Amino acid sequence: MSECVNLSACGFFKKYCQTKDLACKGFISMYCKGSKMNDCKRLQYKKETGTPPPDDMMPSGQMIK
Repeated sequence: MSECVNLSACGFFKKYCQTKDLACKGFISMYCKGSKMNDCKRLQYKKETGTPPPDDMMPSGQMIK
């Protein structure tokens, strides 16, 4: 599977790619490098607003608290 076209500029990926948290690793595996890439709410947010979403917004659209 390929990687997301926005991976190098993605604040979520940059902030959480080295995390030990299994949930974040799962999101990266599914959305950033996997089958749910086209469902990424971060990409949709950027397309709709023209600005990057907050770094703590997960690919599912939920915010990390």
